[in-house]
Amino acid sequence: MTAHPRMEWMKPRMFRGRPALDALIVGAGQSGLAIAFALMRDRVSNLLVIDRAPAGREGPWVTFARMPTLRSPKDQTGPDLGISSLTFEAWYDATQGAGAFAGLGLIPSQAWHDYLQWYRRVLDLPVRNDAEAVAIAPGELDDGGRCLLVTLAGGEVLAARKLVLATGQDGTGEWWMPDFVRALPADRRAHTCEIIDFDRLRGKVVAVLGAGASAMDNASVALEHGAEAHLFCRRTEPGVVQRYRWLTFAGFLKHIGEMPDEWRWRLVGTILRAREGFPADTYKRAMAFPQFTMHVGRPWTDARMEDGRIRLDTPRGPFHADYVICGTGIHQDVGRRPELAGFADKIALWRHRYTPPPGEEDEQLGAYPYLGPDYAFLERTPGEAPWLADIHLFGIGSTMSFGPSGSSINAMTTAVPKVAAAVTRGLFAGDLQRHWESLKAYDVKQVELDWTRIAQG
Repeated sequence: MTAHPRMEWMKPRMFRGRPALDALIVGAGQSGLAIAFALMRDRVSNLLVIDRAPAGREGPWVTFARMPTLRSPKDQTGPDLGISSLTFEAWYDATQGAGAFAGLGLIPSQAWHDYLQWYRRVLDLPVRNDAEAVAIAPGELDDGGRCLLVTLAGGEVLAARKLVLATGQDGTGEWWMPDFVRALPADRRAHTCEIIDFDRLRGKVVAVLGAGASAMDNASVALEHGAEAHLFCRRTEPGVVQRYRWLTFAGFLKHIGEMPDEWRWRLVGTILRAREGFPADTYKRAMAFPQFTMHVGRPWTDARMEDGRIRLDTPRGPFHADYVICGTGIHQDVGRRPELAGFADKIALWRHRYTPPPGEEDEQLGAYPYLGPDYAFLERTPGEAPWLADIHLFGIGSTMSFGPSGSSINAMTTAVPKVAAAVTRGLFAGDLQRHWESLKAYDVKQVELDWTRIAQG
């Protein structure tokens, strides 16, 4: 009922005698699913979504997102792309009873995950699980056109004309922890992104580095499993202002990517440097336990094993713990991603395209990919890797160029159609000759004339 225009306009192009995918989406979390839906509405049906996780384990919601509810307001729409019957509200009322949504505070994380699973099923999105992309290289279609070759972990190679990387928070970098923490035994430390056996921490002293929402969530789960938790913040006052709340208005979400570099650097950079503050519910969750202590102005400077425990050195003396968790976020470094490592030196980064004024320098901001207006990678050296124009990034790595487009629900309704339009633009441009021939051959009559009723001469 909402499909327009309905005309099928794509025809397969061949790679080694078999149809190449028109679009391959890496990542079947909320962004990958929404982009697939947007493309299918535009009649790009020869597509595939792949995810390295088993079915039902995509994204963070039932793996390492350890908050009981989403942090976004419940009335923010996202994957529905403007179709009311696809909203979380419609689904929740249908499954929980009419009016259930009205009585909901924040959306439970498990409910959001269940909603995304339903969304995938009801739209019949073509998703393939247990499929990890490990390499990307340029290829050539049988007719001489351009394509991308994506190698999976098992050795299979998929050919696609367009590639969308909806690979989440670490899609252009890595989850980071200090080297001295990484050097500890693997069974004594973890990052918040990892699967952690909290049951075995009962009765133990757990030290958490970082004072963002994820760090607080992990401390809370440790407390809920009977541990004593200590949260360490390098700042003398933890952040309690969530600047991401400020940017949720149409002007920013729709147009920050069109603004001059100096304003994108200033506005988005200020938000990114502020880090993520923890909301009130997250703070109350931890503070409900007398076994919780927050240490401010106390960063870790070193760590090592000492008499069977972990010794953490700090400016205020050592601290001993049984287990440590790092809520230290992500470092941008495209060379750290296996699928990007082979051509990371060809990708333009912000530090290659923009020099900030004195006092505004920031090495981490400069490491973000500098994307084109269609979310595509740009060449560091023009002419060196033109096929990068067929790789579109929709994740945390797109934040410096477009704001929180690929990293939050609140930007999805605005950003997903832009990415879909970028893909269809490229597909249309690549088929211009065929469309020209099709136009010249178009001879569908709207009416058959009755020449016996028409005067001639």
